[in-house]
Amino acid sequence: MQRERPDRNLALELVRVTEAAALAAGRWVGRGDKIAADQAAVDAMRLMLDTVAMDGVIIIGEGEKDKAPMLYNGEPVGNGSGPPVDVAVDPIDGTRLTSVGQPNALSVVALAERGTMFFPGVAVYMEKVAAGPDAASALDITAPPEENVRRVAKAKGVSPEEITVVILDRDRHQDIIARVRESGARVFLISDGDVAPAIAAARPGSGIDMLMGIGGTPEGVIAASALKCLGGEMQGRLYPRGDEERRQLADAGYDLEKVLTLEDLVSGQDVFFAATGITDGALLRGVGYSPLGAVTSSMVMRSRSGTVRYIEAHHEFEKLERISQVAYRRSHP
Repeated sequence: MQRERPDRNLALELVRVTEAAALAAGRWVGRGDKIAADQAAVDAMRLMLDTVAMDGVIIIGEGEKDKAPMLYNGEPVGNGSGPPVDVAVDPIDGTRLTSVGQPNALSVVALAERGTMFFPGVAVYMEKVAAGPDAASALDITAPPEENVRRVAKAKGVSPEEITVVILDRDRHQDIIARVRESGARVFLISDGDVAPAIAAARPGSGIDMLMGIGGTPEGVIAASALKCLGGEMQGRLYPRGDEERRQLADAGYDLEKVLTLEDLVSGQDVFFAATGITDGALLRGVGYSPLGAVTSSMVMRSRSGTVRYIEAHHEFEKLERISQVAYRRSHP
């Protein structure tokens, strides 16, 4: 049975959603309050999502309904007039980065045909390895880290010394970091937010070749949506935090040994992705302020066409605040 495809205009509608969240979060950059930043972004994103012509259901959101009053898993979003779609949201990928003013915080939204996004259940973490189109077939998450570096280098036609791998700076990654460095590759350590580096690994000229290590499962699905648009690849395996989580996942029917491919994470053929920078980063510029408003930098992608758009938008706060309930000005509300 052929699914109803999302309308092509959804790609550009989604960027208004991430712009709104980034503008709301931008007020809190460097203020040391990641909870307030996240709440501002959630409120703005939720308001704007209901203007999008879709019959959406949140698959990747802020958590279960009893812990997340908005953008919770299973929540209906959109104006209901469009096609049925799965929706993945992260109002701020990098809440701590936002709160302390560090690079690479993003607001992101992805969607695909209904029933095509992987729902991770209670799995908070997963092992990941990701690369771009030129090394998509080289990845093997079951192989040692140094072997993946060699495979990607061979696919790119370079030596391992020319490969750069992004890894979250965590104690659990000490062995991976050491083995990647022993292979000759460079390691870029990041403190938070692995969606942007996963995308960067698939963008020419980014200086990033691979993402590797254990990170958030929701972020993995979101990054997979972007990689689906870019022709990249991601492989993952669920990573239970303890025996209780392992038991819950097994009881729910998850195969903890299964290698999750990009198609397992997002099987839809019409995937949309939008991201807007909150703080400056390798992928996008952050929110910039002027006396009258702000400037945002975004990227919008669609898997079926392979089109990637970069959008610079200039926003006048006085006009925006007349038509929305969101306070966008940089000072405290």
